[in-house]
Amino acid sequence: MRGFKFIERFKSTQVHALNSPDNSTGSTNGFAIGNKLNNHKRIKFIGLKSSKNNSLSVAQTHLLFGLPTTDLIEPTIDPNLKPIHYVEALAHVYQRLETCLETDKSSVRIEQYAYLRGLGDAKLLRRCLRSARQYATDVHSKVVLSAWLRFERREDELVGVASMDCSGFVLECPVAALASGYEPNSVYDNCKCCEGCSKPIEAQIVVENECLSSEEEVEEEEENKDFAFCIGDEEIYFNRYKIAALSSPFKAMLYGEFIESRRDKIDFSQGGISVKGMRAVETYSRTRRVDLFCPGIVLELLSFANRFCCEEMKSTCDAHLASLLVNIEDALILIEYGLEERANLLVASCLQVLLRELPSSLYNPKVLKIFCGPEARERLVNVGHASFLLYYFLSQVAMEENIISHTTVMLLKRLEECATEQWQRMLALHQLGCVMLERKEYQDAQCYFEAAAEVGHFYSLAGLARTKYRQGQQFSAYKLMHSLISEHEPTGWMYQERSLYNLGREKILDLDTATELDPTLSFPYKYRAVAKVEERQISAAIAEINRIIGFRLSADCLELRAWFFLALEDYESALRDILALLTLEPNYMMFHDRVNGDHIVDLLSHRVQQWSPADCWMQLYDRWSSVDDIGSLAAIHQMLVHDPGKSFLRFRQSLLLLRLNCQKAAMRCLRLAKNHSRSEHERLIYEGWILYDTGHRVEALSRAEKSILIERSFEAFFLKAYILADTSVDPECSTYVIQLLEEALKCPSDGLRKGQALNNLGSIYVDCDKLDLAANCYINALDIKHTRAHQGLARVYYLKNQRKAAYDEMTKLIEKAHNSASAYEKRSEYCERETAMDDLKMATQLDPLRTYPYRYRAAVLMDDQKEAEAVEELSKALAFKPDLQMLHLRAAFYESMGDLTSAIQDSAAALCLDPNHMDTLDLYNRARDRTNHPQK
Repeated sequence: MRGFKFIERFKSTQVHALNSPDNSTGSTNGFAIGNKLNNHKRIKFIGLKSSKNNSLSVAQTHLLFGLPTTDLIEPTIDPNLKPIHYVEALAHVYQRLETCLETDKSSVRIEQYAYLRGLGDAKLLRRCLRSARQYATDVHSKVVLSAWLRFERREDELVGVASMDCSGFVLECPVAALASGYEPNSVYDNCKCCEGCSKPIEAQIVVENECLSSEEEVEEEEENKDFAFCIGDEEIYFNRYKIAALSSPFKAMLYGEFIESRRDKIDFSQGGISVKGMRAVETYSRTRRVDLFCPGIVLELLSFANRFCCEEMKSTCDAHLASLLVNIEDALILIEYGLEERANLLVASCLQVLLRELPSSLYNPKVLKIFCGPEARERLVNVGHASFLLYYFLSQVAMEENIISHTTVMLLKRLEECATEQWQRMLALHQLGCVMLERKEYQDAQCYFEAAAEVGHFYSLAGLARTKYRQGQQFSAYKLMHSLISEHEPTGWMYQERSLYNLGREKILDLDTATELDPTLSFPYKYRAVAKVEERQISAAIAEINRIIGFRLSADCLELRAWFFLALEDYESALRDILALLTLEPNYMMFHDRVNGDHIVDLLSHRVQQWSPADCWMQLYDRWSSVDDIGSLAAIHQMLVHDPGKSFLRFRQSLLLLRLNCQKAAMRCLRLAKNHSRSEHERLIYEGWILYDTGHRVEALSRAEKSILIERSFEAFFLKAYILADTSVDPECSTYVIQLLEEALKCPSDGLRKGQALNNLGSIYVDCDKLDLAANCYINALDIKHTRAHQGLARVYYLKNQRKAAYDEMTKLIEKAHNSASAYEKRSEYCERETAMDDLKMATQLDPLRTYPYRYRAAVLMDDQKEAEAVEELSKALAFKPDLQMLHLRAAFYESMGDLTSAIQDSAAALCLDPNHMDTLDLYNRARDRTNHPQK
């Protein structure tokens, strides 16, 4: 193989290096960084616990700060579904949605969610969950999905928000989730909770045998009581007809052939109900109400109704008890009664409380017993509340919290038990394999990965190869991945995985191929960077890791770059990266998961010049104007050290994180901004942004208007203008947006935000064909160092037919911006084709996730009648980034080439991402019609 005896290459002593690293490597490559930081801080790290002498040895301390080695890094196995033919899988899901029954749409939406989860697009996933909730037909699914939507919003992190609070939307309302019925058109409706229509019933009303009726009615009822049930010495009188109407057993007893039908007094001492409970039964037989009794009596009524088949009474008790739940303590008590008496709605209500308390409820052993106990699944099945959906939600939360916990394993095993469809079995088995791999239980992991692969999830073979490698079977792991590459169309992850089991130059070749096929994989960059460090080429290592950081920011890559800067003794750059890292993940553990990032910040703060609040503002202005988003994050992090309660700084963090496509971290910063708000009008603004980012534009607009009524502020006007500009293209609306932005600019704010407002105002003026006014806005923005305004000014020049000026303006942006991929892409519009192609090539090198360059190159090839090359250009990008526009364009190419089957598949996959994209929908229907009626 490849020119020499391949098997000999696997006799290296490095096979087990991952499990037994040589500590001296870390010390040597670390260049004694631990000593160079600051000796007076060494005590803090020596105090860390060690298994031998309760403190770290000198060698361990050096390893703590030493550089990583290539033997110690490897990529994780993605726990999500990862089909080899991703476009085909998406198309299949969409076509299932088209053809399935209305009652099945909810489950298919969850399948869609499972396939899209690997893309990491929070808005896309939220839309899937909303659609699943929209089409849910049973109470159980509604309860789980409404809780899931709440969890995705992370409302547990908002101060002053209780788990059972209603957000105001039907799809997330805890009361609406318990209502039976199917209303798919209510997706955008507001619930009635806020109108006071669904108030909780007081739980301590104690009325034993009295009803709210007039004295005449009471006397009439007393006269109609014609027999008594006796419990001990007590006699409780009933109306024979009304008690017989409760159930068939009572009707048979009182009007049938039984001896009781001829008696005036019936001994009921063995009926399993107290005297108070029996009196409540009598009251219910007349009033059909249970809200007159305390919860204990209602529980007796529930048990009585269940024993004697009083279905109406049981449903009434079930619904009433369900309405009383407000906290997890009550839920844990009542769920036992609900499971025992098979009270579906009560169990649903209890589950809802437990689910809406996630993730904290997972740490309660009583909660875990309900979901994972020896008979947990069977008990839940009996009341219709054990489902794949329930355990899918629970297991995802558990994996986020702690992937190696015993809780995660138990929940995933329940998930496997509930799996019925192929995709469900693939997911459950694969995730069990991933968890067992992380727990270092390799034999179990191997079994689960093998089972997942047998069901059809070929990506699980990567997990299987990893388990073999961990058990010392490197050649077997290599053969497995080599056969996968040979038998299927190769993808980046296949070569990345095979590289782990390869050696020397062949390993690097595999990693380079992986990057070529999928430039978004971070491991090849990390490996090449660490390999350069081992060769003492640290500057080259930084350049290598910068390639991935430039378009995909992640905590692990920032940590690695900080490590490299420490080796160069560039403590200021290292501190910048660690501060940005802690913005992404505040509790991140660095240096082999041994030290909290805050401790490293404390160490480095003694090696760099300390900034005053004024210095921080100057640094932020400089970095913001140079489009250095990571530097800006670090500056804001330092500003928060001086004043951690400033909510507007948290808001600035969220803006930067959104620009860096870190949606989860951005939303966390927005929630922190709301929590730290010092005024009502400020809180409303941040609530508005949260609502806007989660797709609730009308409610977001309402928050902005309420804030303006309290205080006319820059941010309130800006929020309102932003929402309206993004919602409507009406010229009248544009005029109103201009007025709002002008009002915002009259309010106090700093130059950073005013620059953004001027930039947005310029864009609106351009859309209204007011080019001179737009140019003035952009020039004013540039005067206060809003560098991105170069792009807007270039557009104005271009629209004025000043193409050279537009090109020059974009060149200025390229020269100033740290991250200039978008600038190269935009400049390509203002130059000739050859130069444009060079700019787009550079844009792709800097950020391969930008789709316009691929679409442009494909269109050029198509114009040159190079159809196969045009399709290949798009296919190359679609292999690692399924994108709506690229799928639509490739579908159009296929249609023009007469390949209608491929056109249908691509357009269906695109519609899986956005079912409302009209151009794609037209293409899809047109291609299907041509397929079904070829004569046309």
